[in-house]
Amino acid sequence: MYPAFRTFMLSFYRMDLATSFQPEFAGLDNFIRLAHDSRFLGSLWMTLFFTTATVSIEFFAGLCLALCADTWARGRGAVRTILLVPWTLPTAVIAVLWAWIFNDQYGILNSLLTRAGILSSSISWLASPTTAFLALVIADAWKTTPFVFLILLAGLQAIPTELYEAMEIDGGGAWSKFRLITWPFLARFVFVALIFRIIQAFSVFDLVYVMTGGGPGGTTETLSVYAYQTMMRYLDFSYAAALATATVVVLAFAALALNWLLLRKHEELG
Repeated sequence: MYPAFRTFMLSFYRMDLATSFQPEFAGLDNFIRLAHDSRFLGSLWMTLFFTTATVSIEFFAGLCLALCADTWARGRGAVRTILLVPWTLPTAVIAVLWAWIFNDQYGILNSLLTRAGILSSSISWLASPTTAFLALVIADAWKTTPFVFLILLAGLQAIPTELYEAMEIDGGGAWSKFRLITWPFLARFVFVALIFRIIQAFSVFDLVYVMTGGGPGGTTETLSVYAYQTMMRYLDFSYAAALATATVVVLAFAALALNWLLLRKHEELG
């Protein structure tokens, strides 16, 4: 608790090691500065877009994989093991791997697309804001989809098979089974998967820092990267603490919203 409490308290002080080593109480000045900081607003929107894109892709891909794997009587363990390989690798290693894949001169992606006739010349994937953002989303989704898959597969295996058998007797089809049985029972596991992934995606640092460094031109800079640059490059510890505190507040509201939706869904189901 001490590091979190210390960071929170430091956000109310002015401590810039580039000018002074003595902290001065600043009240809400750092948070007022956040509201007028265009770089903070830009990194916030970037982080929100990145989180929305990656979590959406990971959820739908993980759900599809879990539904498919749940129907397999054989090979389920082997498939689960293979899919977990990306999740077990360190994120920094994954970032280096995908940075080489998207490299404009030596990357295999440009080589394959050029040989297939799709591209006439190599593309600098990480030098354009749009393609750099897509590269980050693809790399993050590739690594973390197995986590969502594993959580949802555990939820599917916890559903009693008798419910599906009763639905078949009543003449229910695949969609009725999913809507009336699978999804209500899976809601708790969906909440766990989403809240973990939203927190991890919103606070992403190593993937972005290694692949793009926040570039080009700061267009892929997330809140974590901005806070790191503020603290380590500009030595403005108090403002970096305010950035970290603002990140926690945003995540807290996201968690409360997801919890409210889950409780509301349970109330509707009676």
